[in-house]
Amino acid sequence: MKPSKEVLSQLRVVEIGSSAAASYCARLFADFGAEVWKVEPPAGDPLRSFAPLSPGGQSAWFAFLNFNKSSIVIDPADLETVKRLTMLIEECDILVDGRHIDGANCPPIDVAAIRKRQPGLICLDVNWFGQDGPYAEFAASDLIVRALAGLIKLVGPIEGPPLHAPDFQTGILAGLWGFIAAASAVIARMQTGTGRSYSLSSFEACISLSEYQLFEAFQRGEVMCRIGINRFWPNFPASIYETKMGWLGVTTITPAQWRAFCDMLGLPQLRDDPALVLGADRLKYVEEIERLIIPRLRRRTAQQWFAEGLKHKIPIVPVPDISALLQDQEKIERGAIVPIWLGKERALTAGSMQRLTLTPPRRGGKVPYPGERQSSTNRTPKPTNGASMFRDSGCAAEQPLLGTRVIDFSMGWAGPLCTRTLADLGADVIKIEAIQYPDWWRGVDRRPDYVNRQMHEKTLRFCMMNRNKRGITLDLTRPEGLALAKRLIEGTDIVVDNYSVDVLPRLGLGYEVLRRLNPRLVVMSMSAFGKNSVLRDCRAYGSTLEQASGLPSVVGTVNGPPVMSHVAFGDAIGGLNGCAALLVALIHARETGQGQFIDLAQVECMMPLAAPWIIIQSLCGAPARYGNRHPQFVPHGCFRCAGNDSWIAIAATDDGMWQRLASVIGRPDWAADPSLELADCRRTMEETIESAIEAWTCTLDADQAMLLLQAASIAAGVVRLPVDLLNDPQLRSRSFFQHVERAFIGGHPQSSIPIREAVRPHSIRRAAPTLGEHNGEILAGLLGLCDSEIAELEGKGIIGTQMLSDVELRQGRRSQEASMI
Repeated sequence: MKPSKEVLSQLRVVEIGSSAAASYCARLFADFGAEVWKVEPPAGDPLRSFAPLSPGGQSAWFAFLNFNKSSIVIDPADLETVKRLTMLIEECDILVDGRHIDGANCPPIDVAAIRKRQPGLICLDVNWFGQDGPYAEFAASDLIVRALAGLIKLVGPIEGPPLHAPDFQTGILAGLWGFIAAASAVIARMQTGTGRSYSLSSFEACISLSEYQLFEAFQRGEVMCRIGINRFWPNFPASIYETKMGWLGVTTITPAQWRAFCDMLGLPQLRDDPALVLGADRLKYVEEIERLIIPRLRRRTAQQWFAEGLKHKIPIVPVPDISALLQDQEKIERGAIVPIWLGKERALTAGSMQRLTLTPPRRGGKVPYPGERQSSTNRTPKPTNGASMFRDSGCAAEQPLLGTRVIDFSMGWAGPLCTRTLADLGADVIKIEAIQYPDWWRGVDRRPDYVNRQMHEKTLRFCMMNRNKRGITLDLTRPEGLALAKRLIEGTDIVVDNYSVDVLPRLGLGYEVLRRLNPRLVVMSMSAFGKNSVLRDCRAYGSTLEQASGLPSVVGTVNGPPVMSHVAFGDAIGGLNGCAALLVALIHARETGQGQFIDLAQVECMMPLAAPWIIIQSLCGAPARYGNRHPQFVPHGCFRCAGNDSWIAIAATDDGMWQRLASVIGRPDWAADPSLELADCRRTMEETIESAIEAWTCTLDADQAMLLLQAASIAAGVVRLPVDLLNDPQLRSRSFFQHVERAFIGGHPQSSIPIREAVRPHSIRRAAPTLGEHNGEILAGLLGLCDSEIAELEGKGIIGTQMLSDVELRQGRRSQEASMI
C-alpha cells in the first residue's frame, strides 16, 4: 500500500507543566502529524537541564521527549500571555497537563471552565500517584515511583542493595498510557462530539510491569526474593551470560526448549533429569546448573551461539551495547533509530515504534528552542461543539471503544495485554484459541495429569491478561475452523497476533487475504523482531526482547555485566505500544474507511528506554553507567532499613530537598554548609553522605522512614515486593484492585488500568474466559450456526472446551494421517 498523509494532522495538542510522561504522550501525537504546542516558563522546561547532556549542553532526555513540537513561552506574571494560553487551550483538541508532577511556573488555568466553553476538549491530567489517597502529595521521582511499584526489589545481588535501572522508565510507561487514554477519547469523540477528562497515575501505570509477579506470588503463596543479578523467579535460565566474545541472552521456558538447550551444550545429564523439566524446578539448582553451562558457553562467541540457537529453536540472542545498536542497519532502515537535531548538533535516537505501513510516523525531527514559535500561536478559533460535556454514569460513559470488535489470536503477555487494554476500554474482544494449542499462559505442561486436573483453567496469569474478553476455540489448521475465522474477521475492526511472522500467513490468514475480506480492517503482527527482519526466525520472550534492546548495557556498575531489570520487561512494553499503534490506525480507518497493516517489532519498543544513551553515544561515545547513583541528584539510591531485606529509595531532586534531608538524618551542619549546597559539590563526598543516611534508615522500619521523610517533602519510597502492592495504602484507598469471581479459581483480585474518568477505576465487566466458554454464544449469535452444526464441529475437534494432552495430540495426529491414506 502507498503511504498516506500523517494520520493525526487534524489534531492540535497543548502540553503544559514539566512531566516526562506528559511530554512523551504529547510527542507520540507529534510522531503522527499532530500540531503539538509545548508551553514553557521563561527559563524553559526544567527537563532541559536533565542529564545526560550532549557536548553542547543539551539534555538528551529532553530532546527525545520533545522533537517535532513547537515551543511557546508563557510568563505567569504577564496577564496578557496568560490570556493567550487560555485561548490556545480553547482552540486545541487535547490538553496534556503535567502540572501535578511539576508546575514549572505554569500559570493557573481553569480547565473546568474551558471545558464548559469547549465540551469537545479532551483533557489528560498526569500525576505521580493520582489526585487522591495518602500518597497524593508525596514528593517523588522516577526511582521513588518504581520502588513503590515493586519494580526494583527483585533486581540485583542477593545481599543487596536492590539494583535499579536509570531514570526514564516511569515517564515512558506512563506516557504510553496517557497516549492510549487520549487516543481512545479521540475515537469516542468521533461518534459523540464530546471530549473526555482523564486522570493518569504514573504509579499505577508502573504496575503494568509488576502485576505478573504480583499475581504469581499471590496464587502460589510464595514470597519472592532477589536471587542474584540476571536471575528471576519463576523461570531459569532467563539470564545473560559471558561468551568467548560478547554477551548472550538465554531464555528457556518450555520443556522442549530446555531439552534443546542441553543438547546444544552437550549436557544430556541435565536434559534427562526429571527434576529439571520446568523452570521453577530448575531454580532450586541454579548454582549446580550454572557450574556446568557457563564454561561451555565461554567456548564460542555470542554470534556463534546465536546461530546454533536458531537451529535448535531456542530463544537466545546476542546482547548488544549501545554502540552495536547504532551500527544495526536494519533498525536504521526501519526507523527504529532516527536522526534528530539539538540546535546545531545532529544525533541519533530511538524513533516511533508504532510501525504503521499506510500512515507511518515521522522519522526524526528537530528539538524546539524555548519560545521559537512564539509569534505563530494566533489561530482561527475552533467552532464550539454543542454536545454536553457531562455523560451518564452508566457503562457507556467509561467505554470509549464501545462498538469496536477485535479478533485476538495472541498468547502469553504482550498481545493479550494489548487486547486486554482495548477490552477494558470497551471493545468486544474475541480471543481465539484451539484445544490442541491453547494460550501458553494457561501452562506449558502438557502431561496428562496436568490436563486432566484442568490446571490450565487455574493459572491466575492467564486470568489477569484476558479479562473482559470472550473466548472461543477454533482449529485453524482445518478448513472448517479457518472458514469460521474468516467469517468472524469479515465483521471486525481489528485483528491482532503475536506469533512468529509466518504463522498466520501459513494458515491462510495473511494480511492480503484479510484485506480482501475486509478493506477497513486493521491488522497488527506483534512479532519479536519484525516481519522482514533477519532475526525473524529467532524465538523470543519478553526477556529476550530486553536482552536484545541495548538497555541492559546501561544498567549496573561500570565494570559489571549487562543487567536485566525484569523477568519479561519486553512483553508489557510491547503490548502497550501495540495498543497505541492500533488506536492510531483505528482513527485513520474511521476517518477514511481504509484499514492497514502494522508491523510491530517488540524489541524496538524497548529502545525508548535507552534513548538518552543512544543520543549520547551517537554524539560523543560510550555513555557512563552510574549503578544506583544519578548524574544529577546527590544523594540517590536504595538504603537499608531495620528488618530482613528492608530498603527505602531516596532521591534529593533539588538543593532545598538536600538541606531538609540533611536535617532529618541529624546532620544540620551539612544542611548549613554552603560548600554542599550544589549536587556537584556533594558528589565529592557521596559515599560519606550515603553512609550517614543508611546509619539513620537502619534504625527505622521502611514505612516509618518513608513517612518521616515525606513529612519533610523529601522524595522517598519503600522498596516493595510486587505482592506487597495488594496491601499498599494508596492502592487500597483508590480501589485499584477489583474483586473478580471466576470458575475453577473463585474470587481473586485484578488490577485496574491507571487511567480514570471518575473517582473509581474502569470496571472489570467479566472474568477471563474458560477454554471455549463462548463457542455457542459467538458461533450462533454472530455467525448464525445452529445447534447441530456446533455439535458437529465439536465432534470433529474443531471446537471444544477441553485442552488436549500431549498423548491425545499424538493420537489425534495419527488418526488424521490414517484418514488421509
